[in-house]
Amino acid sequence: MQEENQIEIAQSFLALYMRPGRSRPDATHALVLARYEQCEDMAHALIEPARNWAFNEGIAEAGILARCHQGLLAEASGFSRQEATWVVTRLAELLDWAPAEFDAPPAA
Repeated sequence: MQEENQIEIAQSFLALYMRPGRSRPDATHALVLARYEQCEDMAHALIEPARNWAFNEGIAEAGILARCHQGLLAEASGFSRQEATWVVTRLAELLDWAPAEFDAPPAA
């Protein structure tokens, strides 16, 4: 029996799993959905801490987003660089803040 899921994965998130010129993700729907739910949940979980840092600590929005991004880049976070950037971009959207700009990943 196939479980039906009504969550619609954002196109911006699907793009993380698509190679240029391809129309389908490189991962299974189940994996992409699980990663999307985790990233969306993290963005929502960061709303209150981000608001508190801005209000109580007087940290600028860009600084808060940069700190969140750095934290998500830690190996222990379980997020890829692309996912970390997506989470912080989503967080900025949820807070109605200007999106942050991040350096390109180091060349392999």
